[in-house]
Amino acid sequence: MESISPRTTILSVVIPMFNEAAVIPALVARLRPVLDALGVDYEVVAVDDGSRDDTVSVLFDHGRAWPQLRVLRLRRNSGHQAALTAGLHRAVGQWVVSLDADLQDPPETIAEMLRVAREDGVDVVYGVRADRSTDTVFKRNTARGYYWAMRRLVGVDLPAQAGDFRLLSRDVIEVLRRLPERAPVYRLLVPSLGFPSAEVRYDREARAAGETKYPLRRMVALAWESTANFSAAPLRLATWMGMSSFLLCLALIVFGMVVHVSGATIPGWTSMFVAVLLLSGVQLVCLGLLGEYVGRIYATVQNRPAFHIGFDSRDGVPGAETGAGAHVGDKVVGLRG
Repeated sequence: MESISPRTTILSVVIPMFNEAAVIPALVARLRPVLDALGVDYEVVAVDDGSRDDTVSVLFDHGRAWPQLRVLRLRRNSGHQAALTAGLHRAVGQWVVSLDADLQDPPETIAEMLRVAREDGVDVVYGVRADRSTDTVFKRNTARGYYWAMRRLVGVDLPAQAGDFRLLSRDVIEVLRRLPERAPVYRLLVPSLGFPSAEVRYDREARAAGETKYPLRRMVALAWESTANFSAAPLRLATWMGMSSFLLCLALIVFGMVVHVSGATIPGWTSMFVAVLLLSGVQLVCLGLLGEYVGRIYATVQNRPAFHIGFDSRDGVPGAETGAGAHVGDKVVGLRG
């Protein structure tokens, strides 16, 4: 495929993909006319996150007729956020849009996002869902709970109903490249940087093809990653649980002494058994929380690669930089450079 010059590229569109072969034709059919109509030099960075289907071969088939399409493949499945990181760090545009491949976020919104960024002079433009009326009651309530909890626990002014569909300036990208985050959660990390921002509302569509890559367990994992990466609230909760358990045990001791002085006896071992189980459970929870945070520190100190790049269809690009290192082909490229 034809090379894209980093000096002239105005817009980069980064699209993480995992087993998305079925949706790629529809994606290309909608995305290419939108980008061509902008009248600027652009590139599309499709990041294959270790797909097991024909995602890469389908991308190369379309790339033969679309020179702006660039394929970046990770050696193994590293997760959506890691694939997004690889694409953001390799993108060369002055503006970078992150877009999912499923077409739920309409590509036609990109033109409006770029216009708002230029006219309002902001560095970040969030794509925000106009409503969630098509979601199930469970999905709406869990999403509302997630945004509420993140604002309270993390203290970040998180745009409501904003996911990973956003436009970032080159200044934001360069700041992100320098951060040592090994497992970033961009929907929290980007707002925490404090860059001037704006919002563009849009109607989210149904998935064009394939299956969702965010089932319930993935959403729960995302909520935990968001909390653990940006807040010490779980550790504070463990402290309060320990203090509460101590006060409860102290109250039981006082109660036992009063009963003993009065000459009565406490029948059975039930209360003691419950107290032991309660304290043991609290201790295990606290140890688990502490271990989770220590494990994150350990992973950061190791500085191991967050992702391994198998190949990049555009030759001559220096190694990606992340807070944990990256492999490009068979060569390891350091990250703190």
